[in-house]
Amino acid sequence: MPLPHPTISLSDYLSVSEQDGIKIIQIKHPKVSASISLFGAHLLHFQPKGQEDFIWMSEKADFSGKTPLRGGIPLCWPWFGKSSLPSHGFARNAIWTLKEHRENENGVILSMILEDSPHTREIWPHAFHLEAQFEITEDLKVSLISTNTDKIPYKIGGALHTYLNIQNISDIGIHGLGEAYLERGESKTCLKEIVFDHEIDRIYTQPENEIILIDKAFERQIKITNAGHNAVVLWNPDSALSKQMQDMKDEGYKTMVCVESCIHDRSVLLQPGQKHTLSTSLSRSS
Repeated sequence: MPLPHPTISLSDYLSVSEQDGIKIIQIKHPKVSASISLFGAHLLHFQPKGQEDFIWMSEKADFSGKTPLRGGIPLCWPWFGKSSLPSHGFARNAIWTLKEHRENENGVILSMILEDSPHTREIWPHAFHLEAQFEITEDLKVSLISTNTDKIPYKIGGALHTYLNIQNISDIGIHGLGEAYLERGESKTCLKEIVFDHEIDRIYTQPENEIILIDKAFERQIKITNAGHNAVVLWNPDSALSKQMQDMKDEGYKTMVCVESCIHDRSVLLQPGQKHTLSTSLSRSS
């Protein structure tokens, strides 16, 4: 993606810039480049040196700050889906604060924080502390750390809504999702290899902790390692839905697939002072 201008240097490898009013942290390291928006603590780009970008971003993504960004890794919290408004929670629509950053010869680690405010309490009446941690080396790890700072327990859900960059949706394979999934609320089982010839929107309820995406055209395999989850969401909008989305090109569905580390159905109970970490890691396995 093109770099916004102007930029302000934070360190040897980090700078901050602005695109259509949204501040973006740019990482330019000898081993990897990446970018993260303060709007949503949203990873936009992750590309180890000499490799294709792991992350897909829509060329029509809206950077006005009025709507969620299409692509990257949106942080869905404190719920996933449309069970409440806004859809996928409010964390991906909030302005986060850069807490700290560290760097060495292998890459960069940085974190952003979000806490409850009068605005969030109008949507969800609880006190919380969220930290999004990004470990950016030749591999990527994104962790969402939730802390209950309220006086009462509450339940949370969420997802790391990862859009993966692929060459062609018709020429990929995905292993490790398991056989059982939910589709439009209905429980199903499938033993066959997934064929992306229609919209796929599934919540796999018995996934392995490691999932392998095989991209034949890019000649690579991406290992997706998840933790703190109880499900993995698989999504590709296919042609008809892509054409309805203003922030995606009609053919955009062909070069992306979402494989999401997910807490389904607000199933994590946090006692006061308790923490929970949801994470996903991306690495090249061949």
